[in-house]
Amino acid sequence: MSEGQRKTKYPATRRLLLKSKLLKKASSMLVSETEQRQTEKQRVVTESFPPLQLSGLSVQELQDLCKELQKKIDLVDDARYDMEVKVVKNETEIQTLRQKVMGLKGVKRPSLKRVKKADDMFGGLSDTSKLMKADFKVNLKTRKKEEEKKEEVTDWRKNVEAMSGMEGRKKLFTSGQ
Repeated sequence: MSEGQRKTKYPATRRLLLKSKLLKKASSMLVSETEQRQTEKQRVVTESFPPLQLSGLSVQELQDLCKELQKKIDLVDDARYDMEVKVVKNETEIQTLRQKVMGLKGVKRPSLKRVKKADDMFGGLSDTSKLMKADFKVNLKTRKKEEEKKEEVTDWRKNVEAMSGMEGRKKLFTSGQ
């Protein structure tokens, strides 16, 4: 069988039913996966940061707690900044390496097909093409020289007097035909 007439294993209704079932299963898996992520996130947050016991603390103890939390925040900010710097450095390194690879590879040039010269094309067609080749310059249009088209320059006053009145209009009418 040819590719255009390839027989499908399943009819269209069965394929549509399977597709809809796959989409339902995928959507349910996506929902369950997002729920798992949320529960994992909550678990990590509760482990990392236990709830604060602020009741029954004096002002001095609250100030010490604030200073301690501020130190932890500074440490986390330093770590975050260091990670951002590393990421930016790695991205620039990756970009330079990609450019080096492209430079080493060079730009791929497509393989060009050999084109025959016009003479070869005319010669290979037929005997009439050989005749056409000979008559090629003959069939070109020739330009008439401007001197042939140039009209004589006459005095415009004589022309105006000759064309005035009904006689001039009659001359124009008869010369136009």
